[in-house]
Amino acid sequence: MYRVYLQEPIHPAAEAYLRAHVQLLTREADLPLADAVLTRNLRIDAAFLEQAKNLKVIAIHGTGRDGVDEEAAQARGVEVFSTPGRNAQAVAELIAAMALMLSRRLPQAAACLGESAPAALLGQELRGKCAGFLGTGQIARRAAEIFCGGFGMRAIGYSPSYTRKKAAQCRIGFAPGVEAVLREADYVCMCLPLNGETRGMLGQQELGWMKRSAYLINCARGGLVDEQALAEALRRGRIAGAAADVFAEEPVSPENPLLQLPNFLATPHIGGNTEQALYAVGMAAAEGIVQRLTRREGGRN
Repeated sequence: MYRVYLQEPIHPAAEAYLRAHVQLLTREADLPLADAVLTRNLRIDAAFLEQAKNLKVIAIHGTGRDGVDEEAAQARGVEVFSTPGRNAQAVAELIAAMALMLSRRLPQAAACLGESAPAALLGQELRGKCAGFLGTGQIARRAAEIFCGGFGMRAIGYSPSYTRKKAAQCRIGFAPGVEAVLREADYVCMCLPLNGETRGMLGQQELGWMKRSAYLINCARGGLVDEQALAEALRRGRIAGAAADVFAEEPVSPENPLLQLPNFLATPHIGGNTEQALYAVGMAAAEGIVQRLTRREGGRN
């Protein structure tokens, strides 16, 4: 029977599927026996792979692949796969929720209960505003549908592979580059993977391109944004506010300066944390493991 290392919680249906088809290993001491690993937030580097000498498959519970050293895995003949798209609706809805919370200043409003509505809580409507997307994949497209179809906004976006032809087929208008998105958008939404090209892509200069009235929303990866530069931009009122579901280091430290700012909203990486998304992602990862192990071993289990 195949053996799968699972140290993190997944949807009960996905865990039940695995238990019906493989032996689950939950102790780190058993890692050398594992044929496959299912990871949500494990750091799978060369040292991890050295321990897991029998490993054949790594399943990533979600879209982001930055937690796995794919070069080291490839060198050992280990197949790596992720489960993109299954949590797109959940993350898109969180992006929209954050836009609403920032625009209507809901965290500040909750702190004022029992008082007359202060003038400082004046909000903004989403209607007529521009949502700008850095990254134009499934999450961005779902969010654009919510913003444009539900709130009467318009959307623009940029990614290296995004063309005018592709833009003509969805809600996201074509932008020629990062700067164009940042200068035009009222809500800048990060929807990019974290890699060598995107790490730290928003720093002091890039944040300076944004409107003073604009908001930044990051539900992708914390490393995309220079957190010190963002904190400074928020302190100085260089942008109106920001929200993040992700941080460069997680769990985020209570000492992170962003958490002390009244115009910053934070959540603890819950973008894909819905019943529906966890089921879809968990089942895709679990079924993918069994399929790949079976294929590699010619159907023997």
